[in-house]
Amino acid sequence: MTDYTVKELVFNHEKAFRPEKAAGVEAVIQYHLTGDEGGDYIINIKDDACTVEEGTTDGPTMTLTADGRYFGDVLLGKEDGMKGFMQGKLKLAGDLNLAMKLTSFFKMG
Repeated sequence: MTDYTVKELVFNHEKAFRPEKAAGVEAVIQYHLTGDEGGDYIINIKDDACTVEEGTTDGPTMTLTADGRYFGDVLLGKEDGMKGFMQGKLKLAGDLNLAMKLTSFFKMG
């Protein structure tokens, strides 16, 4: 299997987006990733589309904070995000209902 950088995985959200699963959702999600593959990313979900850009935003709907490499493994299905949340490896702030639905909005595999 090809290894992907975390940045590539985050930008893959645009292609992996499933608009039928996110109908009517408008959200701005801030990823704050730390460590070797850290970075800040803004995921915008609006009008049945998803866009990704680097940077930070004021007042996101939800913020996710995690180690970049760990989060990459969550996106690839190698780690369980819910388990990571319970263990404190993945921190969420803001709309937690959105967090629960987020994985269904994307077909990563």
